[in-house]
Amino acid sequence: MRSIPTSLTLTAVVVGMYPLAAAGQNSAAAIQKKLESEYALTKTTDDKTDIVTAGAVLVLQKDKVMMVAATSSANPCTNTYKDGKITQRAGCSAGEKLRRLPGFGSHIPGADKAPATRNFVTGEKFWVTKISVRDSGKEPAVLMDFFTDAISDVRYKGSLTIPFPNGVPSPDDALKLVQEAVTVAPSEEAKGDAKQAPSQGGQQQAPAGAAAQPAAPANASEAAPPPIEPPPPPPADESAAAASSPPTVALGQTPDEVVAALGQPLRKAKLGTKEIYFYKDLKVSFVNGKVKDIQ
Repeated sequence: MRSIPTSLTLTAVVVGMYPLAAAGQNSAAAIQKKLESEYALTKTTDDKTDIVTAGAVLVLQKDKVMMVAATSSANPCTNTYKDGKITQRAGCSAGEKLRRLPGFGSHIPGADKAPATRNFVTGEKFWVTKISVRDSGKEPAVLMDFFTDAISDVRYKGSLTIPFPNGVPSPDDALKLVQEAVTVAPSEEAKGDAKQAPSQGGQQQAPAGAAAQPAAPANASEAAPPPIEPPPPPPADESAAAASSPPTVALGQTPDEVVAALGQPLRKAKLGTKEIYFYKDLKVSFVNGKVKDIQ
């Protein structure tokens, strides 16, 4: 029986292993592409003080995610979602409890310089700035970086690791696992479409704010009143002044007043009591339904 050369044997092993490695890489890349298509990323300023481009607003589905002040140089404690719960490393949880004990923190060197932390619970909202998929090492997982709106003038950052318990799954199964921890808040456009959805009787509902159509007269004797003549046009100088003056927005105005002046925004983002309208060269922030900031 003729023996097979060693070099050919090694070549066959390497060639046989390559499709497996490539398949693993493709799985990780496919999962990341799937997640980024569902969870649009947000871009922040370099100093982590504001948002450049707003992506999808995420809604936390589990208690609780620990985050640190976004402007601090400290790395946030890693939160892990596993077996239906979000936990932190023992050192992070213990350090946070000790730091909050009355009088105890003053005896810990550097405790006064520790970054502000906050635990976020089910229903709170924030953005995602980075998604990565780890398909090698001890345990494959999805890693997500979060960024929040200002809370008492402090923005927070955090991270969440979601391990895959049975190896790298399909993109759809990975998405279902991530959705157990965080989901995407419905957009304003989706809410508007829901208001205009057909009723159970099969008839189209009128859009919100639409005027009711007048009922037809009971008989021909109930004739409609004559139409009201429109007011005369303003003087030429007043018309020119009105046309030349650019639309303006002022602090304290309502969203309706801003839309009346600038038209519908290119995009909207909403976090808690704060809502942001993005125009081509303008960003208008509302707090409790009033203009708070214009940039």
